[in-house]
Amino acid sequence: MRVTARLFLLPLLLAASPVVAGPEVAAIDAAGQGLRYPAARRLDLIEDHFGVKVADPYRWLENDLRADPAVQDWVAQENALTRRYIDGLPGRTALKARMQALLSHGRYTVPRKAGGRYFYGYNKGLQNQTPLYMREGLDGPQRLLIDPNEWAKDGASALAEWTPSPNGRYLAFAVQEAGSDWRTLRLLDVDTGRVLDDRIDWVKFSTMAWDGRGEGFFYSRYPAPQGDMAFRSANEDQQLFYHRVGTAQAQDQLIYATPDRPKLSHTAQVTNDGRWLIINSFQGIDSRREIHVAPLDGGPVTPRRLVKGPTQDWRLIGSRGATLYFITDDHAPGSRVVTLDAANPRRKPQPVVAERPETLAGGSLVGNRLILAYMNQAETIAELVELDGRKVGDVPLPGMGTAAGFGGRDGDPETFFSFSGFTTPSSIYRFDTSTLQSQLFAQPELPFNPDEYGVEQISYLSRDGTRVPMTVIRKKALADRAIAAPTILYGYGGFNISLTPGYSATRLAWLEQGGVYAIANLRGGGEFGKAWHDAGRGPNKQNVFDDFIAAAEYLKANGYSTPDGLAIEGRSNGGLLVGAVVNQRPDLFAAALPAVGVMDMLRFDRFTAGRYWVDDYGSPGRAEDFPLLYGYSPYHNILSGKDYPAILVTTADTDDRVVPAHSFKYAAALQAANVGSRPRLLRVETRAGHGAGKPIDKLIDEYADSYAFLASFTGLQIKADPQ
Repeated sequence: MRVTARLFLLPLLLAASPVVAGPEVAAIDAAGQGLRYPAARRLDLIEDHFGVKVADPYRWLENDLRADPAVQDWVAQENALTRRYIDGLPGRTALKARMQALLSHGRYTVPRKAGGRYFYGYNKGLQNQTPLYMREGLDGPQRLLIDPNEWAKDGASALAEWTPSPNGRYLAFAVQEAGSDWRTLRLLDVDTGRVLDDRIDWVKFSTMAWDGRGEGFFYSRYPAPQGDMAFRSANEDQQLFYHRVGTAQAQDQLIYATPDRPKLSHTAQVTNDGRWLIINSFQGIDSRREIHVAPLDGGPVTPRRLVKGPTQDWRLIGSRGATLYFITDDHAPGSRVVTLDAANPRRKPQPVVAERPETLAGGSLVGNRLILAYMNQAETIAELVELDGRKVGDVPLPGMGTAAGFGGRDGDPETFFSFSGFTTPSSIYRFDTSTLQSQLFAQPELPFNPDEYGVEQISYLSRDGTRVPMTVIRKKALADRAIAAPTILYGYGGFNISLTPGYSATRLAWLEQGGVYAIANLRGGGEFGKAWHDAGRGPNKQNVFDDFIAAAEYLKANGYSTPDGLAIEGRSNGGLLVGAVVNQRPDLFAAALPAVGVMDMLRFDRFTAGRYWVDDYGSPGRAEDFPLLYGYSPYHNILSGKDYPAILVTTADTDDRVVPAHSFKYAAALQAANVGSRPRLLRVETRAGHGAGKPIDKLIDEYADSYAFLASFTGLQIKADPQ
């Protein structure tokens, strides 16, 4: 659980023609340096989409980077050009050194308790991957269990998800290679420290749910991909299996599958008492699930449907016997808590905690009570309630920030959570639900003074009059003297994801230099619940872009950003956001960082996890959705003749969430277009993916490059000693 304290674009469709003209090799002069972009072969490829002729000259860049020499050569030339340019920027070395210093403190993850043992991650500071440790008892000595830094010389093999068995005897863990979403599951004997021979391949988007006896666990996998399609093919036909400790994967038992509905995905949960298996089935990103339940009584596992769907959100947060506690938006857009009867699936939901104006964001059963989180904008409180819904009180939090964790078991009042703010790294706290007392478990030593920075919560009006919240972070000296400074504006605006307070060492490096950082809580996110999400997706997606543009205008008009010193940044869906608003308002921005972005809105659903996103975007295969997607697709709406900001497109070669072809095609189209003299560069990380599992050294290099690039076009002067 995560708790926080604190398209109708037809004019563009008609006016914007796809970039099909221009030389294969273009040359510009930026910042006194001549840039000659690598040749990008152009295909004479035009397709008919519902009567509209659409060119896709760079389709060949969708080919697998590992298998196509032409793609390999083009990417190598792009990286070489970008490397030469960025290495010549002033301040890049100083930014890197400062980011290393800001990340040099120890960092803990939230402990998980199993059989009297406490499991947690601890990174000494600059270790590329976080090792896993264990203590026998809360005050026992720390013992190293797994050090993923020993797995690969470049640090690109990561320890991903991990789950101890209920008695703490075994640990199931996932190995992530080069940032891919694919996982290989392994087992560790905690008593001996030995990794067992058990190995499970082709796992993706899976939980690891142990049975109550600790004899095995449930997991989800896809069929093995064919040929070279592992990093490109659409993810379908996910199946749920049971693996018994000490056996081969070929012996795993198929528990649940829906071959007649291949787009359904399935994940498993087991109640803390080990009595019930809960199967969650869903089709897209939306929280709409079908629920099946099966008793784990030693006999055959036979799932029975508990909730027909997928139509509403159903999230299991605890159990007591056959009584299952769920958060649901069934008859409650803001969500409520109900119980379902696992032994009697036909029994109607029984209300426990009613819906209220604030959105119920998460919950868990710890001890004999429920911890519930309510969100309003990006600011929420955690409350403790009895199992009958009566409020006990608020969970004491250290201040305004974000708390995450609160895992636990029925009957055991002990839980742990992390807490961080915009300018404070995570500390770990232990909380007792019976006494409502919390105590510090681990706290980092800060290599800076957080009191020097101010966090301002403001709001502004979007194009249609909607008021949108935004957070501005900067040095207090800038605010006290009303000094405008080079500014980065960050946004996401999609998939019901809320941007809540959280610490970033790379962001602090920008703030230390005297820069401003603003975070806009755009429509499409979850800050105001379902209505806020719905207002920024599908036919309403343009609202997200309007909100971001209005935020940029506000920062300039109200003296936060210098007139020519505003940059924008976004990742994944936020990369789409940056690409779209640059096309719509290139005059607003000095520089842009679209990272691992969804840039081709007509083909996103053909690759890996892209099919899930139609919940938010719509489908390019539907006539009613096509004009909207084509109207804002970053790849298809680059306008020659406009003066664009400096753009650094970033992606990674093993990104199988948003495949790098999105960024490849977009960068090639940018470089071929007549959009001014500022650079349009592509940076492709090697042996890295969408973000998770990226080694610390690669992370530092990426942000040192990116922020040095932004600094050079926004006017931020980088000092070796920012203090």
